[in-house]
Amino acid sequence: ELGHSITDIKPSLIPLISKSEECGKLQGLSLRNVGIKLKNNDKVIYEDFGEMLFTHYGVSGPVILSSSAHLIRYKNIEQLFKNNSIKLQIDLKPALTEEKLDLRILRDFEEVKNKEFKNSLDKLLPQKLIPVVIEKTKINPYKRVNEITKEERVKIVKILKCFEIIINGVRPIEEAIITSGGVSIKEINPKTMESKLCPGLFFAGEVLDIAGDLGGFNLHWAWASGVVAGQNA
Repeated sequence: ELGHSITDIKPSLIPLISKSEECGKLQGLSLRNVGIKLKNNDKVIYEDFGEMLFTHYGVSGPVILSSSAHLIRYKNIEQLFKNNSIKLQIDLKPALTEEKLDLRILRDFEEVKNKEFKNSLDKLLPQKLIPVVIEKTKINPYKRVNEITKEERVKIVKILKCFEIIINGVRPIEEAIITSGGVSIKEINPKTMESKLCPGLFFAGEVLDIAGDLGGFNLHWAWASGVVAGQNA
């Protein structure tokens, strides 16, 4: 009513939905020290490193919540969700190059060369992840390790470095830690938090169109902007 531009309110810092069957198989599995990329075709929307969790509806955890803040603002995101255009690529072994990972797999295989493939990845992956990775490689799980070819090892490495699922949306706004959207910051004096359009009107916190990453940044913004507004009102 006072003439301010208000961006639509959207959820931010929120878990992501995936219809990929892998999520259901892996629900409850937490992964630490993984790299992630959110991509629209070949364009990287967001990349990060940290901890994530598979759930019955998709994925969550710190690194996923931070990614959602960037994803939700991406152009035409709802249509991209419908088109299955948004992919989450997980690097399960970010500390290793493909070459070093291949050597690691070779060493592990040498120790269990007479075992079946499905029993050869215990040192490399969490137990729950092994059957899903094997299924993605399309290698016969009962094949003897000493019969696995170099080409098949390349497949294993590619999947461990780029474990991919489709992202189909975000959870309901009620589950969001914060929201994005609100009063445009272009219409606010950042030194005083006073409106440029309506003298004597001050804004603070989440009512403004600001959404920070996970890690206390939004709490800091709420308190700091509140102090500045209070000191100048």
